[in-house]
Amino acid sequence: MCGILGIAGPFEVGNDLICGLTALQHRGQDAAGVVTLSDRFHMKKGAGLVTNVFNSAEDASALTGKFGLGHVRYATQGTTDVFDAQPFAVNYPFGLAMVHNGNVTNFAALRQRLNTEHHRLVETTNDVELILYTLAAELERKNLANLAVEDIFSSVGALFGKVEGAYSVITLIAGKGMLAFRDANGIRPLIFGKKNTALGPSYAFASESTAFDYLGYELVRELGPGEAVFITLDGQVHTWSAVPVGAGGTGPGAFCAFEFIYFAREDATMNGTVVARERVKAGRRLANNVRAAGLQPDIVIDVPSSAYFAASGLAEELGIPYRRGLTKNNHVGRSFIVPSQVERERLVRQKLNPIREVVVGKKVAVVDDSIVRGTTSKHIVRLLRDAGAKEVYFVSAAPPILHRCVYGIDMATRKEIIAANHTVEEIRVYLEADAVIYQSLEDLRDIYRDVAGCFACFSGVYPTDVQPETLQVIEAERELRQSQRVHWGALAGGR
Repeated sequence: MCGILGIAGPFEVGNDLICGLTALQHRGQDAAGVVTLSDRFHMKKGAGLVTNVFNSAEDASALTGKFGLGHVRYATQGTTDVFDAQPFAVNYPFGLAMVHNGNVTNFAALRQRLNTEHHRLVETTNDVELILYTLAAELERKNLANLAVEDIFSSVGALFGKVEGAYSVITLIAGKGMLAFRDANGIRPLIFGKKNTALGPSYAFASESTAFDYLGYELVRELGPGEAVFITLDGQVHTWSAVPVGAGGTGPGAFCAFEFIYFAREDATMNGTVVARERVKAGRRLANNVRAAGLQPDIVIDVPSSAYFAASGLAEELGIPYRRGLTKNNHVGRSFIVPSQVERERLVRQKLNPIREVVVGKKVAVVDDSIVRGTTSKHIVRLLRDAGAKEVYFVSAAPPILHRCVYGIDMATRKEIIAANHTVEEIRVYLEADAVIYQSLEDLRDIYRDVAGCFACFSGVYPTDVQPETLQVIEAERELRQSQRVHWGALAGGR
């Protein structure tokens, strides 16, 4: 999972790109990077948070140009080396720079095709390089001396026929403009915004609308599944879609439900709705399952902070108090995207602390967005018991996760996913909870029927062709990344 941002403005965009990336930091903490275009590409990228990579005024001033791209990375394909950090650029044709969010599922086949048919050596393990080289190869087939907008769009259409998986992409084409497109299933988000300035309109693309809030852009709309938008250097906007109107080109397509459950910020607008609103609806629906289990909690609390709105919806529907029973240290990162279990448990201890007065002697329903491995959930149950809770009911706003995500959310290998290997009762015993309540898949589909379409991590039904060997490769990739992060974490801890 990553966060991407592109700005095509009538002003220098380097500083805005850096600022906008901070609003997307929750989507990736491995690396950050920015590239701008003036007479040439100006690029800086490095490991760590945006504020670590861009920590001086000189960083922004060196990124000259009125068109530019930004990226925050959480590696779901390839290694965590800085060499794999985005953006990526090539100098022919024209000069192309690219950022991407998602996961290419035919990585090996595409790399082989680029090597044998186009004689391109893929140097990194980042799948954005494959998309970049594929687009470059398609553009090379055109009349480069008289490249038209239609040629750019037809190149994107040809790319759709070769690149499989989930991808939202923003590209700079030197001397031409900025190109943005989503895969034909629309699995990952891509938002289009506009800001009117004294110098003329400025346009932007981003993974989430929160970046626009920071930068003062109006949300125009979301790119549809299979849609491409091209902004020329003089600010003309051109659109094209590979999916015919009425055949799935509008609406949620196979948009990832986990964006609403966990990954996106609660203040983001996606598919015409605010993420927080959908989480409240999920919480309200959970009340049916709590009642069906015969539970009568005294209070509802949340695991900060992605579960807050689900917890508040559950409390409202049950007619019992919501309380903040766990305090959060906001200077600790998201435990979901930390690779090793040792690190996750350390982060949970640092991040969460129970408020004893709130939970002591109470039957507590604690709501989290999901249960993946179960070890963090187990630690939370133990924290609440140690704080004096009478009973602890662990409530998941998501259904049991049973399958790997192959589209860019690096949740776990199948052997690590607790619900894939254990019954609900076995999970309850492991968590040491008095009850475990899940959202049902049927209810989740109903709640998100107008805003999401991919539920593969719960159902095992993938919107693209996913072969068993693809899953094996992704599992092996994750284990490699996990070992790398543990290694570098140990080195950092020794300093």
